[in-house]
Amino acid sequence: MQRSDVTRNDGTWVGLSLDIQDRHQPGLCVFSAGPRLLISRLSRPVLLAVVDEHLQGVDFWRTDEYRSFVPPLRAEAGRALAGSPQRWAHRFAQYLIGSPDSPLHDGRWLLSCESPLQRWRHADTSHAEYWSSMLVDGHPDGFIDWFVHSHSWEILALRPMPDADDSRVKAYRKQAREGTLPPVLLWWVSGLDCHLILDGHARLTAAIAESVEPPLLQLHRTVPHDDLTARINEAVGFYQDELARFAELRAVHGPTVPDGAATAGPQLVRLLHDLNTAEQPTWAWPLPGGESQWRHLAREVTAGQDWPHI
Repeated sequence: MQRSDVTRNDGTWVGLSLDIQDRHQPGLCVFSAGPRLLISRLSRPVLLAVVDEHLQGVDFWRTDEYRSFVPPLRAEAGRALAGSPQRWAHRFAQYLIGSPDSPLHDGRWLLSCESPLQRWRHADTSHAEYWSSMLVDGHPDGFIDWFVHSHSWEILALRPMPDADDSRVKAYRKQAREGTLPPVLLWWVSGLDCHLILDGHARLTAAIAESVEPPLLQLHRTVPHDDLTARINEAVGFYQDELARFAELRAVHGPTVPDGAATAGPQLVRLLHDLNTAEQPTWAWPLPGGESQWRHLAREVTAGQDWPHI
């Protein structure tokens, strides 16, 4: 496994790249049987889901089997690492790599402090209102509505969110007020088009209760090393084609036409940067037994309760 920091051209830290080898299937794993998905933790069902293309969303049933692989984060760690997403990323990377029930598997991942969730809040919306609206309702069942925010990108807790007066939340609320709250760890799953909370349910509740911006670290797959050379060649080819196109225009219309470098250059920079940061689809393994096994698990999990997808 290799770790490397990802930065912008100006040196601003964006995230931590994780190159994983010899982990062929993760402990926290996504399985698929057509439009039916299963997320299991060490072979125990955590989330059952059905993608409904007609309604443009996902019906889900959440069990009580999820446990975070991150040990309790003490207040001293919050104070020591406050304001440093880079140091927190390295801390969380240790837990992700060292745990048998994290979602990491072979390939390249990014643990980033930048998320679309943070860019979408309108200035006239309070933190409490915004982050509450991004949480998907429902336990044990509910619906991820892809039309809610034009593009879902909502947050689905893998276990019920604690109340604001929960003892853990009260401790984190103090840290939220002090600006020492550890980040909430999210995992973007493309099949759900949604963020799952891997760790930090109580911390997110605390941030909402105090109406502060919750610090986030988002985990997602990114372009693997095996594809980098081809992707770089594509980006460079685009740049060269643009310069050639402008050269043809200059030949016809004269030197008043620019050479194209001023527009193609920044585009090339963005394309190359995206190779280190862009989300790649989440891998899903075929569910052994297919749909019949999924339905069998659903009947066991729901224990005879009325869920129309069984």
